[in-house]
Amino acid sequence: MKYRLLVLAGIILLSCQSFYAQEEKSYLDHSFTHVVYFWLNNPESAEDRKAFEQSLSKFLSVSKYPKTKFIGVPAGTPREVVDGSFTYSLILSFSSKEEQDLYQEEKAHLIFIEESEHLWNKVVVYDSVGILKT
Repeated sequence: MKYRLLVLAGIILLSCQSFYAQEEKSYLDHSFTHVVYFWLNNPESAEDRKAFEQSLSKFLSVSKYPKTKFIGVPAGTPREVVDGSFTYSLILSFSSKEEQDLYQEEKAHLIFIEESEHLWNKVVVYDSVGILKT
């Protein structure tokens, strides 16, 4: 009986560690964020959107430097201070500026740009380093 309780406690402990490890991955790394806004040439084209999304997803699935990854579209929040004119947003976090520098030269990143740059007419990037952990 004592053995079964120890095994059960071990399973619960491992499950909790696994859960918290997965949970931890979903939090934004506060060290460095790379925020990119894309304006597609033909934002109404389902074919262009599909091509862009597939290329971006393929790239992010193999990129080894970002700690967290977010792909978004305008949220439809019409307020004077909100710019919803972009087609897609990409928000990545990195553990350091040095990791982000490596990402910029990463083969997967360069292939994504080569594959997709014909789809957009404007890209704006905002890079930030964290000063406070919330």
